[in-house]
Amino acid sequence: MRPRPPRGARRRCGVSDVTLVVVAGTTETAAIDGISAAGADPELRTHTPSADLEIVADGRPAPDSPVPVSPSGCPTPAVITRAVRERVGFDVVGVDAGLAVPTDAPVRGVGASPGGDVRDPEPVPDAAAVFENARETAPEIVADEDGPGASDELLVAETIPGGTTTALGVLTALGERPVVSSSLAANPLERKRAVVEEGLAASGLAPGDAAGDPLDAVRLMGDPVLAAAAGLVVGALDAGRDVTLAGGTQLAAVAALARHAGVDRRLPLATTAFVADDPTADVAELAGDLDLSVTATDPEFGSSDHPAMAAYARGEAKEGVGMGGALALADRADVSTAAVRDRVAAITDRLLAEREAADAVGGTR
Repeated sequence: MRPRPPRGARRRCGVSDVTLVVVAGTTETAAIDGISAAGADPELRTHTPSADLEIVADGRPAPDSPVPVSPSGCPTPAVITRAVRERVGFDVVGVDAGLAVPTDAPVRGVGASPGGDVRDPEPVPDAAAVFENARETAPEIVADEDGPGASDELLVAETIPGGTTTALGVLTALGERPVVSSSLAANPLERKRAVVEEGLAASGLAPGDAAGDPLDAVRLMGDPVLAAAAGLVVGALDAGRDVTLAGGTQLAAVAALARHAGVDRRLPLATTAFVADDPTADVAELAGDLDLSVTATDPEFGSSDHPAMAAYARGEAKEGVGMGGALALADRADVSTAAVRDRVAAITDRLLAEREAADAVGGTR
């Protein structure tokens, strides 16, 4: 059954036939020191994708899921995606692409296990099977053309801590421009490149050795979310649906995989101004290499004095969980940035208050 829009949300023009697909998974790469802020510590990062799905689907994490925050306290970008969903109303489908912690959100499985450490010889041994399962799942998500709730457009998004490092590994293995953004305000790009060099050595690869072989690139240098997202993109395009890549450099890496799998049509990338303005990410050049049309939406969080939005404005959690795609949908539906900011503040304050209350009585939220 296709999830309903949030209670009280109204369908707005131009978004009633859109489904956001959030591909969620985990990888041991996220435990490497200093490369991810998608969770306050390595143990909590394993919960982040599961809680992200719950926040987007239901407005709050499950009782045993912590609210994902960065080490400095910046909330997950799932809050922004949920805020837009409450203002606009669009369908959401979760895909389990290697969750380490079960989620209460409804998900479709693609047979993925959590990814290993990118420094291992083969961090995603089931990459080919995950890709194929996701490709076959895509037509089920978009539904039959004559069926109720059929989607003409899929927004493909991700949530996986450490995912920019594995995206860098895949881009390097494919011989593409080796640049990615970061959930940290200061992108530790040199640290990520050093990790990728270790992974290449362990896998017996040189940069570009996997050109034309995207599944090998993921198997040896990626994560299961990249395999599943690429399969969904290829499957949805084969089914005649429009696809928007809802994210930053990780979704650009998905585009690179699709290109190396034979997709030659131009694809849109909907990201945030935070990624587009990050000079270390070089997203414009990467998009040019991959023939992507880029939409970068600015939610004007810098005009707010709310602590969460101040953290986003200074470069934390620049993208993820479909944030850029959701903001683009808000713009398409003529929802103002002020309305989005108001909703982000309300959701954040509620989630953190609930977390404090749960902690006070010995809970984990």
